[in-house]
Amino acid sequence: MKLTAPLRTSRRTYSQRKAIYGFLYVLPWLLGFLFFFLVPLIASFRFSMSNIEANSNGIIITYAGFKNYVEALTVNTSFNRTLTESISTMVVNVPLIVIFSLFLAVLLNQKFLGRTAARAVFFLPVILASGVIMNLESTSLVQAVNDSNAGGKAVSGLGSFELAQLMIQAGVSETIVDYLTGAVDRIYQIVSQSGVQLLIFLAGIQTISPQLYEASKMEGATGYEAFWKITFPMVSPLILVNVVYTIIDSFSTNDMTDLIRETGFEAFNFGLSSAMAWIYFLAVSLILLISTYLISKKVFYQN
Repeated sequence: MKLTAPLRTSRRTYSQRKAIYGFLYVLPWLLGFLFFFLVPLIASFRFSMSNIEANSNGIIITYAGFKNYVEALTVNTSFNRTLTESISTMVVNVPLIVIFSLFLAVLLNQKFLGRTAARAVFFLPVILASGVIMNLESTSLVQAVNDSNAGGKAVSGLGSFELAQLMIQAGVSETIVDYLTGAVDRIYQIVSQSGVQLLIFLAGIQTISPQLYEASKMEGATGYEAFWKITFPMVSPLILVNVVYTIIDSFSTNDMTDLIRETGFEAFNFGLSSAMAWIYFLAVSLILLISTYLISKKVFYQN
């Protein structure tokens, strides 16, 4: 009787399939980076190490070493102050935006009349803040909204002052009081920048199996306990995603980017502008690295 060797299957493991799917998912971004961003990135670094002059013969680029970086950090009077203010604003806004969007996503996930309209209302500021809408004429509805928002800031400033007095009289630490009153003053900015994070959290909450909540109710768990034991761990990967997104979003348009743009395209000092951009890029990368490292330790992944 002739024995035959068993057939060998060439099926990939689950981990290998996940790796392939992950690579295919990031492939469009990778191709876009290689074809559209890599060359300008290298050119920007070259400009930051050079003096750039434009005359009738064209653009003359001469190597200058770290001169532009030294000028940005020691000579330019606005760069250090603007960079510090941008980082401090990010440190205050990012936790508030993530916490607010998670809290709101939990509320909007409940069943109530007009739930769809409520979700649209909270995502509306994202649409109003888009480039197309913001470029409308000053007589448009957006300008009216901005004017009303300016008046609202005065009212919120008065309200935050009264809130600060109440908390100080109650014995609350001044550091906590300053943080909370700053949150009150930034309420419009927080709401307007929470639309995308809200959708991400809402999508993540809807993927949680209802059987988990049913089992917790049978065990006598309260809604508070179900949130901390089920909802929060299950959406913890999305917290990391939203923190990274919010940090990048907060750094994409602020006074720092305006200073870099003005230095390059109004003062025509492209070398100094590129050096500012690279210092800013390194600062953002460092903050992202630290935030990702700290939050990833607490992230729960359900395999």
